[in-house]
Amino acid sequence: MPKSVFTKFIQLTVALLALATLAGCQYEMDSKSELQKIKDRGVLRVGTLNNQLSYYIGPDGPTGLEYDLAVQFAKELGVRLEIKPAYRLSELFPALRNGEVDIVAAGLTQAPNRVKAFRPGPAYYYVSQQVVYKKGTWRPRNLEQLIDSGETLTVVKGSHFEHTLAELSKTHPDINYEVTDAYDLNDLLKQVSEGKRLFTVSDSIELSLTQRIYPDIALAFELTEDQPTSWFMRKTNDESLYALVIEFFGNIQQNGELHLLEEKYLGHIQDFDYVDTRAFVRALDSRLPKWENLFKKYADEFDWRLVAALAYQESHWNPNAKSPTGVRGMMMLTLPTAESVGVTNRLDPEQSVRGGVDYLRKIVGRIPDTINEHEKIWFALASYNVGYGHVMDARRITKHKAPILTCGVMSKSDYLTA
Repeated sequence: MPKSVFTKFIQLTVALLALATLAGCQYEMDSKSELQKIKDRGVLRVGTLNNQLSYYIGPDGPTGLEYDLAVQFAKELGVRLEIKPAYRLSELFPALRNGEVDIVAAGLTQAPNRVKAFRPGPAYYYVSQQVVYKKGTWRPRNLEQLIDSGETLTVVKGSHFEHTLAELSKTHPDINYEVTDAYDLNDLLKQVSEGKRLFTVSDSIELSLTQRIYPDIALAFELTEDQPTSWFMRKTNDESLYALVIEFFGNIQQNGELHLLEEKYLGHIQDFDYVDTRAFVRALDSRLPKWENLFKKYADEFDWRLVAALAYQESHWNPNAKSPTGVRGMMMLTLPTAESVGVTNRLDPEQSVRGGVDYLRKIVGRIPDTINEHEKIWFALASYNVGYGHVMDARRITKHKAPILTCGVMSKSDYLTA
């Protein structure tokens, strides 16, 4: 065999062997389950929405219902959590489809178009779709009235609201709606509050949460019945990740952890009071700027906004507040408490804020170490309001009672009174 031919033969053989090796590696890689790939990578990548329910950066770092659930699931897998937040719904599912994230966890409903393209996990709470309007303007009571008015609904592109309206338009061809990718749901709710748009569609939980920011928005009518929300995964023949997600949600439902998380993030929404919320929003503009620097000056290790919130809860930022029970000032200190923190004039706002923060610090120091560090502040705030002894008594009582477990999923009726 001529040398040149032999050389080419050797080169071809080496190339074929390399190709076979690469193919074998690729086969080995592809043969691994989704779950094994995540464990080998050491990272669980979760796509979510940057909003007040799913994920946001709070005073103590990342927080949110979906974030807390994802943290627990990553711990279950024994891997690090990598959150990939999106500001637009339209960014989430392409990232899942392209393999940029392993799971989408954003409180999204099991809309038919999503279930067709992706694999939904177990439902963990239910929401309905609601048409939203601004109080003081005309309120349509049903879909027929809205259609007869000729007014337009604006919804987020790619949302389950768009899918619902597209389906409704088959039987109600005169319904007017438009979709936008320029704004998210919170933007649209804000625009309704400002009178820039007449109507939008929100899910029931999002509306209830957002009413604390924009108290003028309200439910016009229900567009759908309750719908399940869940995590979403890629739809493949491999069910390893899906199986563990099912097991995970089953476990946290049985042991009560899911109930506790839902109570933490959703339990307060039934307490919405339009008048109180309006008063708070007005106070943010009219009173807070005057006292903001004072709160920042004395907050020290506490977030100044937490101190400001405590002051609002106590006195509505009124330095001359007085109570028949004997508490006085911005931080509503009792006389013995004021003396214990060196406050000589409870109606002096600077003394009151400094003394209130000192008192809060003392309470935090008294909270038992059996309580997690990040939970101590909440026990301290409760103690500031009702007294340390009462809070510890309540803790002892509940400790000896059987825990309340939930074996099902929660619907909006569990959160809403109306």
